Amino acid sequence: MRFHALACDYDGTIATEGRVPPKVLEALEQLKRSGRSLLLVTGRTHGEWLRLFPDPQLFARVILENGAVLFRPETGELETLARRPPPEFVRRLRERGVDPLVEGKVVVATLHPHETTVLEAIRDLGLEMHVVFNKGAVMALPSGVNKASGLAVALEELKLSPHNVVGAGDAENDHAFLERCECAVAVANALPSLKEKADWITRAAEGEGVVEIVKLLLENDFKDAEPRLLRHRVALGKGAEGHPLLLSPYGRAVLVAGPSGCGKSTLASGVIERLRNAGYQLCVIDPEGDFQDVEGITALGARDRVPSVKEALEVLDDPRQNLALNLLGIPLESRPRYFQELLPALTAAQGRTGRPHWIVIDEVHHLFPNAGPSAGWTLPARPEALLLITVDPAQIAPDVRPWIDVAVVLGDQAGTLLNNFLKTTGRPPVPAPSVRPGEALVWLEENPTETARIRGIPATFDRKRHVRKYAEGDVGPDKSFYFRGPEGKLNLRAQNLVVFLQMADGVDDGTWEYHRKRGDYSRWFRDAIKDVGLSTLAREVERSPLPPAESRAMIRKLVEDQYTSPV
Repeated sequence: MRFHALACDYDGTIATEGRVPPKVLEALEQLKRSGRSLLLVTGRTHGEWLRLFPDPQLFARVILENGAVLFRPETGELETLARRPPPEFVRRLRERGVDPLVEGKVVVATLHPHETTVLEAIRDLGLEMHVVFNKGAVMALPSGVNKASGLAVALEELKLSPHNVVGAGDAENDHAFLERCECAVAVANALPSLKEKADWITRAAEGEGVVEIVKLLLENDFKDAEPRLLRHRVALGKGAEGHPLLLSPYGRAVLVAGPSGCGKSTLASGVIERLRNAGYQLCVIDPEGDFQDVEGITALGARDRVPSVKEALEVLDDPRQNLALNLLGIPLESRPRYFQELLPALTAAQGRTGRPHWIVIDEVHHLFPNAGPSAGWTLPARPEALLLITVDPAQIAPDVRPWIDVAVVLGDQAGTLLNNFLKTTGRPPVPAPSVRPGEALVWLEENPTETARIRGIPATFDRKRHVRKYAEGDVGPDKSFYFRGPEGKLNLRAQNLVVFLQMADGVDDGTWEYHRKRGDYSRWFRDAIKDVGLSTLAREVERSPLPPAESRAMIRKLVEDQYTSPV
């Protein structure tokens, strides 16, 4: 389920002339029984609203005074979220004949045409306040306080993400909070400026329009609105003429595939960063510890510590937290079994809360190997949104491949790789033009006979996430460099770049030259360190006729130039 809450304005939205009609109340009660939360976001004061509304317990939270006050109906607690203006402000307005004048716990409100007087009083007293309009109403509030700021506090308390909220309103002061909601709805009587910005406009006015929204939520989780939610789409990459190819942030299963060094990590990292920056919650399954130090992502697990499912769910309980689960502490053959416990827990959490919004699985063939999931477990329903990264889709379990509705394939054999994948899922082949380095071939299920070429948009964290791990960490036995020598008598393991340089200085010339002539250094930089640029430069050194001492010095300089601080 995508939408777990409905946040509504009061006057002109669910209420007509201050009262909520019985039909609207019945619809709201039905929505609450479906397990969704209801929030009210109004400019009215607490006392005003209680005199008009019969059942405060209907709402999980009530945001009053245009975002300045939070009411918790289950406890009756009222919390002010901003400072009250000084008494001189109200006194000045009364002296200047402003009438009517309503004082809330924070808000000071009147009607048009007194806005000029209000603004002059704010200026004369040097106050940090702003004026908010609500059709004929004029509200003075501290700067930064609006319906969006109040809604943010309420959602945080309820552990709801704004990406799982439908908002409905009708007037100027609803702009801010509707913009925060994943789906912004204007009722038919809304001001033209609000309709212009809304994702959806109801056919009926006021409460009847809200009844429409409730019906759509109950029928199909408001799937009808999906094609209109363009403002939340995330760039997959840049297509022809530099225009971005946009991806819906909900209900997609994206495959990124290609051989080592083709740029798939760069492309995937860019998508991950854009999802994170847009506020979608991520759970990254991280087999190699690549996300250990990425800003905005909490990392659990290490080479000597397996992250538990309970710990993972505790982190994800906060919608502001993203998670990376480092699987280095789990032997390769045991990872599918670990995932058998983890994945159902994640999909159950999605059912309860709509989060994590995206599950990212790097090296997906480790967790869904081609031999599985026949290893004794039943796949859960497909998670709401997936990003799957692998070398070859043929290595992924056959039961998982049909989940994929977006395929992004890179490398010299991108077309062959894509059509092999489509064949295994019973889909027809597609034209497969060759791609240049840095480009990818994209297939979308909604256009099954076509492909497009895109260029990835790199993440700003792509380099940061590699430096510490590859320079000072432990890439693991299977990714380490081994100095063995021409006769295989040595077995010196370099688990990172620092150790590699130390060993390179210590081995004999025969061993050094043996690996240089075979291209082992550039291959390791490309496949294990995942640094194509460093690999290309090292390859030039390997092909040069330099003596051993000079080639060692050149390789050292290349590494130190790329990884200055740690090395």
